[in-house]
Order: sequence, then structure tokens, then C-alpha cells
Amino acid sequence: MNVIKSTFNLLFVIRRHRLLKNGEAPIYLRVTVNGEVADITTKRSIQAKMWDQRRESSSGKTVKDRELNHYLETLKMRMYQIHRTFEIDGRQITAKALRDSFYGRDENDKTIVDVYREHNKKCRALIGIDFTKSTVEKFDTSLSHLQEYMQHQYGKDDMLLSEINSQFVSDFDFYLKTVRKCQNNSSIKHLKNLKKIIRIALANDWMKKDPFFGIQFKHDETHVEFLTQEELERIMNKEFTLPRLALVRDVFVFCAFTGLAFIDVKNLTSEHLMKDNNGALWIRKPRQKTGNMSNIPVLSVTKGLIEKYANHPECVKKNVLLPVMSNQKLNAYLKEIADLCGIKKKLSTHVARHTAATVVFLANNVSMENVAKILGHSNTKMTQHYAKVLDQSIMRDMADVEKCFGGLSVEKGKE
Repeated sequence: MNVIKSTFNLLFVIRRHRLLKNGEAPIYLRVTVNGEVADITTKRSIQAKMWDQRRESSSGKTVKDRELNHYLETLKMRMYQIHRTFEIDGRQITAKALRDSFYGRDENDKTIVDVYREHNKKCRALIGIDFTKSTVEKFDTSLSHLQEYMQHQYGKDDMLLSEINSQFVSDFDFYLKTVRKCQNNSSIKHLKNLKKIIRIALANDWMKKDPFFGIQFKHDETHVEFLTQEELERIMNKEFTLPRLALVRDVFVFCAFTGLAFIDVKNLTSEHLMKDNNGALWIRKPRQKTGNMSNIPVLSVTKGLIEKYANHPECVKKNVLLPVMSNQKLNAYLKEIADLCGIKKKLSTHVARHTAATVVFLANNVSMENVAKILGHSNTKMTQHYAKVLDQSIMRDMADVEKCFGGLSVEKGKE
């Protein structure tokens, strides 16, 4: 019987793209077993220009450099001994198991990164089912920020779940706002992603105490940017000599009269069009972001744009209603359109969605409940956010007050 021997390799590396506050690059011991890689922090760092990767050591000649090289060699020998112990005991040898043994962890101990990666892996497998690609990418970004924080604060890329406490959470929030320069609401999004991982750990009894206990998130009020009716009409009536700008304008206007987000209008097909019993045309499409159904009556403006691009080569080829380019290009061209139309606001398809909710729907007495159905909101609580910023709705609500008191005036006092 042939015994398949596992491959085992050790390599010291530095991370040039993650310099410490002192400007030095952290040194890691990279353990590779059968292609699986696990990095171990050495808790040492060096100026990148002084690192000799071929020799896996400092190229300096000082006492400090010699001590560093001796220390690294000691770490390597220790890892060889751990590997040999695994062989003698007949234990399964993996890079992660060797790393955990090096750190003195029990093989059943869970780390925050292990749980986070497993969560992201499962979410990635559910793209197109329960999650969008962009949502999973945000989880990956949050994990990356968390690892950078642990390296910055504790000098390591991973920590045991038992080491995560309320101070860890508070310091992570501080790191996001100061080092990463995240705004409060962005910081809260990363913290909420971490809280989701913590809930998984608590549910599986991998943690005994909730580090988020007593911590409350307070979002800053966000400014909803939208166009006025005059600005929207200015864009609609503008003649563009460049076909690409005319196309982008049409996509923006389509969003402004449907409330569809970028990804939803990009994936809109004839299958999402249907007529009701009265012959009226509707767009019925689940939102890519939430899965909530959007029920949108097709107005004459919207219908005209659908007919305009019915035979467009890109629409025919991809079986879509509009030839929507990438979001990056779309936003770049919308900036040109804003300049040409004398609009100072930063245009995007999100601004078009906000414009639909406020100026096109709510300002024309469409009920809150119906706007929620059009936008695909779960309830009217999200829709109310748009109503708060609409001056017309305030004036409309004050009309009865004016009728009641409009005929009264304050008498001028006599001197």
C-alpha cells in the first residue's frame, strides 16, 4: 500500500502593501501544506528595502539585524518540530492545524476570521439566489477592514472568538472612522456585518458573551438628492449631438419615471412587461437587491423609450429593453450631461430613483402605499424618507391651515 505523503513548506514573507505605523513591513511565516496556505505573524517587522526575499532574512549587518535573523530561524525550527509531532501522533496535517498549534490553540477553537470566511463562502454560493454579487463583495470588504484593524491594533490577522469583547468592537469603530476615514453610516455597515458573524458564533455556542451587548448604532440623517421638475424637464428637452449622451439621458429618464435602480433597469426584459385586465401595461420585476416585487405602471414617457430601443442591436442581442452600459461609464457620462444642462447636482441612476419617488410620484399625490409598491419597498417606512424632503407635500398639508387663518391679520399697534 502506497502512503501519499503531504507536501510541506515554510517561507518567510513581508507584506509591503500593509505597512505598520512605523513605516515597516510586517514579517510573516507562510505555512503551505498540499497547496493550502496559512500565514503566521512573527510579531516582527522590517524596512522593506532591507528585506532579502531570496534568503528570507534581513540583509543588514547590525546586531539588531542578526538578532532578527536568529529569531526567525528559531520560529522556523519550532514549526518543523510541530510538524514532526503531528506526523508521530498520526494527526491530520493541514496548514491551519499547524498554525493553530503554533498559536497554542485547541483544534476545536474558532477564530473570528474562520467564521467570517465560512459565512462569505456560503453567501458566495448563494449569489443569484439569496444574495447579489455586490452584497457579497461588501462582506469581503468588511472582512478585509477587520483583518487590517487587528493587524493595526494587535499585530495579527486573526483572533480567537473568546478574545472578541466590547472593547474590541469600540476600537474597531474608532479605527474605521480615524484610520480608514469611514463616515459614521459606512462604519455602522461594517459593524453590522461583524455583528452578523457574532450572532452566528453565539447561535453555535462558539461564544458565551455578546460583545455588542449594550452597543447601539445611530445613523446620521442622509441627504436625499433629487432633481426638481424643472431640472428633469431640462434634461428631457436637451438635444445631444453625441449618441452616447442621448442614450445615457434616456436611461436616466427611464429610471426617473419608473423608480428602477441601475441593476434592475440593466436586467429589464420583455418578460417583465405585462398587461392587466384593462389592457394597461405594467413592469413587474423583483428587485435585485431585496427580491421585493416592484409593480410599476408604464407611463407614456416610459413606453416611448421602450419602443425607441426595441430594435437596438444591443437590446436584440441581449434580450433587454434598454442598452444599458456599465455603471461606471453611465455615471461618467451623466456628469457630462449635468454640465451641459447647467445642473450642479451629481447625477446617478440613484438620483433618478429618488427623483421618481419625490418629484414624479409623491409630488403628484401618488399615495405613500402605492409609491412603496412601485419602488419595491417592504413597507412605507422607507418611502417616508422621501416624503420628508418634499417641500410640495409640506405646502399641501398646510393648505387647510391657510384656508382657516388666511383672512386674518395682526392689527398695527398705535404709538
